[in-house]
Amino acid sequence: MAIDSATIWPFQISTTAMSRITETLALLAITAWVGALWAVGYLAVPVLFYSQPDRQLAGMLAGVMFSRVAWLGLACGGYLLAYWLFTAGAAVWRQTGFRLVTAMLLLTLVAHFGLQPMMNDLKLQALPLEVMKSPLAHQFGLLHGISSILYLLQGLLGAALVIYARSRTFTRRG
Repeated sequence: MAIDSATIWPFQISTTAMSRITETLALLAITAWVGALWAVGYLAVPVLFYSQPDRQLAGMLAGVMFSRVAWLGLACGGYLLAYWLFTAGAAVWRQTGFRLVTAMLLLTLVAHFGLQPMMNDLKLQALPLEVMKSPLAHQFGLLHGISSILYLLQGLLGAALVIYARSRTFTRRG
């Protein structure tokens, strides 16, 4: 067996091919995560609120979609962090992509595991009223606004990540 290849039964894959596979998976992870952020946040949810007269139902469905995007982001972001750790080693903090993904993951964690549970708790406390028709509306609106800002920041960081990935991929290969 050659030194520059890895054996994955029953195949033998060169390290160059393995590098291309992991890079392609990184690009797909960026595409899936950032694409989902944009598609859900700026296409699906606005259409949902426009076309669904029951705002409480629309909010519930939007929450499910945002939760799925968060979990997708955690999975894709985890892969991307691992990818840059293995490819850059100790110099990983000098990698713009690594820093962008780290920031996006931190925003995802704060929103999904910090703000969303607080917002869900306020919805439960407001029952039988809709939260926006309850005395908790101001507090919910504040958390919702912060969550929206974090989501916007994620989308902007995602745009920077797409631009970074594109420049790194196409400038290296011509």
